[in-house]
Amino acid sequence: MASVIKINRRNLTLKKSYTEPNFSGKSVLVSDPWEYVELWLKRNNKNNDALFYWQQAKQFYEATLSLPLTAAPLTSYYCFLNATKTLLLIRGIQFADRHGISGYRKNSKPALSNEMIILKQHGIMPALCKCFDDQISSGNSKVEYTLKDLLRNLVYIHRTYCLTYKSEGSKELFIPLEDVFLVKKDKSSECWFSAEIDEKYATKHTMNKIGDFFERDVNFEERFIVRLKKRSKWTGNKTVSTTKFINYHKKARKHVQYIAGASSRWYIKRTNIKESISLNSLAITFAAMHRLSELSRYEPITLSKHLNSQQNWLLSEFIQSAPYQFIHEIASEITGEEFLVPRRGI
Repeated sequence: MASVIKINRRNLTLKKSYTEPNFSGKSVLVSDPWEYVELWLKRNNKNNDALFYWQQAKQFYEATLSLPLTAAPLTSYYCFLNATKTLLLIRGIQFADRHGISGYRKNSKPALSNEMIILKQHGIMPALCKCFDDQISSGNSKVEYTLKDLLRNLVYIHRTYCLTYKSEGSKELFIPLEDVFLVKKDKSSECWFSAEIDEKYATKHTMNKIGDFFERDVNFEERFIVRLKKRSKWTGNKTVSTTKFINYHKKARKHVQYIAGASSRWYIKRTNIKESISLNSLAITFAAMHRLSELSRYEPITLSKHLNSQQNWLLSEFIQSAPYQFIHEIASEITGEEFLVPRRGI
C-alpha cells in the first residue's frame, strides 16, 4: 500500500521550476509575473545587470502587444533573449554574448519544414539548455531542426499543430493529466512521482506510448494512475531541500510539461518517438522564435507568405501565445515560485 505525500495538509506535487523549486511556498496569483519578478530580483539578487535585462525584456514584451504578426517575432525574440540573460545571471551560468543559434531555408518554397534552425556550441541558446541539463552534441556534427518540428514539440500549441497537420494526429506527443503528485510506500522510505491520466486517454494504448519510463501505479485500482519507474527516498518534510530529492524532481520534470494559466494543466511528453525533441520547452520556444525573428527582420515577405499559407493558424497561435507562456515559465525558473492567473468573476 502507498499514500500521497502531504506537506501542511496539501498534496506534494510537481513544481513548475526545474532548477530551484520552492516546495514550501504558495502559488503567486498575478495577471502577469513582471512586477513580482522585478521585486524578487531587487530583494534576492545583487546583480543589477539581471534586473536591467528583466526590465528591458518587459519593454520588448509590451511593444510586441501592439505589433502585427509580421513584426511581433522580432520584439518577442528580444524579450526572450533578455529574460534568458536574467535567468543565466542569477544562476551563475557563463555565456558568450552571442545568440548561439542561426537559421536558413532549404529551398525557396515557403514551408515550415523548409525553415531550418542550427544550434551552436557557444552563446545564449546553449547556455539556456545547460540550465535544464540538456546536451547539445559537441564536435563537428551540426545540430539542426526544422521550424515545423520545433512547433510540434510545444505543448501549448500542440492541439493546434495536430489540427493543422491532421495526417499526423496519430503521433501526438503529449498525454493530458488530471493530477500530479508524489507517493510514499507505507512503512518504507521509498517514494515516487505519480500522475492521473485524463479519462479520454486512460487506455492500454497510452501505456504503450509512455511505457519506457512509466508504469501503472497498482496502489490506485479505481483510477488510471501511472508512476515513474525511477524511485527516490522520503524521510520527512525536510527531504524536499535535499539534493537527491531535487534531482529526482528534475527527472520527473523532464517528462512532464505544463500550460500556464488560471490553473496549471500538466502533460506527459512522449520520448519513444523520433519526432520528440529532448529539449526544454523554453529552449524550443527560444529557437523557434529566433528563426521567425530572422524572417521578420530580413525576409518579411517570406514571413507574410507563411502567415498566408495553410499553416497560418499554427504560426499565428505560436506568435501570439509564446510570449505569455515563455515569460510565465522563465519567471518560475528565476524565482522558484508557482505563478497562476487569478480567476475573474462574471
